[in-house]
Amino acid sequence: MGTFKNADGKSVLLKMVKGIQDNKAYLGEVDGLIGDGDHGMNMNKGFSLFEERFKDEDFTFTEGLDDLGTILFNEIGGSMGPIYGNILMGMAEAGEDAEEIGVAELAAMLENGLKELQDIVEAQVGDKTLVDTLSPAVDVLKAAAESGKDYKEALEEMKAAAAAGRDSTKDMVAKFGRSSRLGERSRGVLDAGATSCCIILTAMADGIIELL
Repeated sequence: MGTFKNADGKSVLLKMVKGIQDNKAYLGEVDGLIGDGDHGMNMNKGFSLFEERFKDEDFTFTEGLDDLGTILFNEIGGSMGPIYGNILMGMAEAGEDAEEIGVAELAAMLENGLKELQDIVEAQVGDKTLVDTLSPAVDVLKAAAESGKDYKEALEEMKAAAAAGRDSTKDMVAKFGRSSRLGERSRGVLDAGATSCCIILTAMADGIIELL
C-alpha cells in the first residue's frame, strides 16, 4: 500500500514514545560525554507526558505530532524542547489537511519540520547537531517520492540515511550548544540530538511500516 490514513496514526506516535523511553539511559550517556547529561531525562519526560495525557484519546497522526510538539516546546526545558517542538509542530502543520499520507506527504512534512527548525537555529549539515540526521532523511524521502519508490523501501532508506547522518557527527566539532565550548574535544563523540532524532525517525518509520 502506498499510503496510510492520517486517522490511523496514533500507533505511530506511541511507537515514537516507546523509542525514546527505551533509550532514555543511552541518550543520557551520549549527552553526558560532552553535554550536561540530561537529554535522555528531558526527552523521556516530554514523550511520557504526551503518553499519559493522550494514550486513551483518539487522535490523528498530525494531531499527535502537534500535541507532542506543544508539550516538548512548553514543558521540558533546555534547548531541545523548543527545537523538537518546532520540528514536530512544523510537520503537523504541513500534513494537517492530508487524509492519506504517502511518501510525498511525509517528505513534505519532514521538510517543513526542518525549515521550522532552521528558522530558529542556524545549524547546517556538518555542525554536529540533529540537522545532520534530519536533513539527509528529508533528502532521501524527497528523492523517493520523485522516483515513485515503494513506501516501505523509501522508509528503510530514510532510516539508513538518518543512521548514517547520526554516525557522521562523531567526527565533527560542535558548533552549537554547550558542547561547542569544548572545541576539538567535542570530536569523537556522537551528538545527542542527532542520536535522539535518529531514534524518533526510526520509530516513526517502523510504526508507519506496520500500518502499510
